[in-house]
Amino acid sequence: MNFIRTGIIAMIATVAVIVAPLPSANAAAFYAWSIIDVPPGDTLNVRAWPSNQSQILVAYPNTTVLSMTGKCTGGVSLDHIAGWPAWKQRQAVRYQWCETWVDPYSTGEYRTAWIYGKYIEPA
Repeated sequence: MNFIRTGIIAMIATVAVIVAPLPSANAAAFYAWSIIDVPPGDTLNVRAWPSNQSQILVAYPNTTVLSMTGKCTGGVSLDHIAGWPAWKQRQAVRYQWCETWVDPYSTGEYRTAWIYGKYIEPA
């Protein structure tokens, strides 16, 4: 009986050690948002930092779907607002910069970049 109890405790401890280092589900979450409201024939600049003065890394037209990291300026988290109606999510990011993943040189080397919230909506 003591042997079985020791074996069960050892098994539980092993599982705890294996599972503990795994990241939370939110740590790897990505959010699909689309570019909207860019004038016809124009593109939206995606920038290195959250500023109109920042380097332009790439530009995309309307309907482009972006993979957002979930982080926006002003303390807005896409994870926090994900359950809200789409119009309310848009309002939450309207005057913020939000972080996205881009591959500016099409080399498979993705990096983070920033896009102004006025021009995106949940996809």
